[in-house]
Parts: sequence; C-alpha cells; structure tokens
Amino acid sequence: MPSILVTGSSGLIGSEVCVYFSQLGYTVHGVDNNQRAVFFGPSGDTRWNQERLIKTLRGFEHHELDIRDRAGVDALVAKVKPDCVVHTAAQPSHDRAAAIPFDDFDTNAVGTLNMLEAVRRHVPDAPFAHMSTNKVYGDRPNTIALRELETRWDYADPAYENGIPETFSIDQSKHSLFGASKVAADVMVQEYGRYFGMNTCCLRGGCLTGPNHTGVELHGFLSYLVKCNLEGREYRVFGYKGKQVRDNIHSQDVARFIHAFIKNPRKGEVYNIGGGKGNACSILEAFDLVAEISGKPMRYEYVGENRIGDHICYYSDLNKMRSHYPEWDITIPLRQIFEEIVDSWKKRA
Repeated sequence: MPSILVTGSSGLIGSEVCVYFSQLGYTVHGVDNNQRAVFFGPSGDTRWNQERLIKTLRGFEHHELDIRDRAGVDALVAKVKPDCVVHTAAQPSHDRAAAIPFDDFDTNAVGTLNMLEAVRRHVPDAPFAHMSTNKVYGDRPNTIALRELETRWDYADPAYENGIPETFSIDQSKHSLFGASKVAADVMVQEYGRYFGMNTCCLRGGCLTGPNHTGVELHGFLSYLVKCNLEGREYRVFGYKGKQVRDNIHSQDVARFIHAFIKNPRKGEVYNIGGGKGNACSILEAFDLVAEISGKPMRYEYVGENRIGDHICYYSDLNKMRSHYPEWDITIPLRQIFEEIVDSWKKRA
C-alpha cells in the first residue's frame, strides 16, 4: 500500500489531499500542529478538521509536529519513508507576516528547506509537491494595462487574455514579507529539482478555496466572505472599488492535479494553479452571488486604502498545466464552489 506525507494536513488543501489519497487506498500521514490558531487566534483553529480526518479516514495517522523542528522533520521522514510528499504547511497571510517576520520566514522558507532536505536524505525519488502562491509575483501583475468594467477590473493587454503565465517575472516588485518568504521556498523547491534531480513542483495558487476552509479576514477570502454574509457581519473591502479579481479553484481540483503530478512527476517544475478566467470573480460579483444563494443581503464597509502588494486583477493561465497533464482540468464551477461553502458554514454554525 503506497504512503503519502501531507504537511498542513488540517488546513484546506492539506485535508483535501488527505481525503483524496485515502480514497485511493494510500496510507496517509498528516503533519499539523494547529499553528493557524496561533497566527490568527481562535477563529483560525483547525482542530475540528484534524478530528474529522482521524474519525473518517481509514489509514490516517496524525503527527503533531512543527515543520520548523528540523530534527523532528528529519526523524519523521526517516521513519515513515513516504512514497510521495505534499507540502502545504505555511504562514499564509501577507498582512500577518509584517507583525511576525521571523515566524513567517522560519515557517515558510526554513520549514520548506527542512522538508526538502529530509526528503533528499531519506526518499530522494519521492515526488514533492509544494503549495506556493501567486504572491511570488509581488505586485508586478498591477503593471499590466487594465480596463475598468462595471463590476470588475480586467486585463487590457491581449497578451494576458488567458491570465498570468509561469514565465511572468517575480523580480523587482513589492511582495509583502509573506510573498518574499514564499519566493525563497519556491526557488528552493525548484533548485532541489534542478540541482539534485528530485521530482519537485511549485504550485503557485490563485484563490484556493472550498467547503473545509477555516476562512478569516486575513486569509481565506471566499470562505470568510461567505461566513460574513451568513452571520450578517460587515465585510471590509480594501481598495480598488471592490472590483479586484481573483480566480477561485476548488481544493478538490487542486488535489486532482497533485495526483496527476505524482503519477507522472517532473523535476523543478512551476505551475500557476487557480480557477483560471472561467472561475474568476470580483469582490462585488462575489457579494451578488453569495446573496443570491443564501438569500441574505451582503453588508460591507469600503476601506479606501488597498492592502500592500495586493493584486488588482489576477487569474491564472492554465495552459501549461493542461499541456503537461491533459487528463486534468477544472471540474467544479464557480457557483458550485459558493454553494458548497455556504452549506459547510451552515453545518458548522
């Protein structure tokens, strides 16, 4: 029976990967220490998701471990010797990073290095999929010519009709400290593939979302927006007239791509993984859609100043992913994503 090691296993993508591979018959080793609750307070607590995995997944083993613990990471990988590794654990907020720069860098950059080196020492042939972020591009996407539509911004330059490709520069732009720490991790994952010949890929996520997201204001845009709507809470819009655009991808489609990579791995690859143009929406459009589904009006406050390094318009060009893995594509459309998140928050209420 094959085995998989998943860091950040109680988070959105980590838990989805655990469920997905458990259903395929894998022995699943989850690594998590509920650090999200430390970063974001009680609203970020993911113990409920950990308990869900323990109760419902056959062959799931939880390991209470901080990826900053180099010796602990090395010992676990040496003991488990997984057939593949999915690294999703991170400090995920570019707003929060400024207040905790050492925790941010030690988690995102050093934690990733700890994982890579342990895998290289003990299971060098194991495919290693790393959840990176579109924030590695910094605010450079904001230099693309835009056109303002009634409810959203969109690219005016035809070169970006399908979104941002992997060839887009990550250099000489403002990233936020979170973006910078993720750049360090991203480049290191590539280097272990290119220099040591390991099977690695960086998945530069757009708006990764789904029903098992523990969304908070500083991370988890769509999940938090839906929660605000259902609770009648005021949502704060930071700049850009609420017309800023994100491409939303369901966590299940992310897990499906990771599976495709593990079956046919490459060395030091990079993919922009998001919902693409078809699953993109602005904040204003998200307000309308969630209100239509829930039957509740959206309450919001407009804050004039945008978040530092925030993208005005971002959606992923999926052509490289589809070219390398033609059996993969987006399967869950935007409206279904919203409906599942609404249902999930109602069940947790």
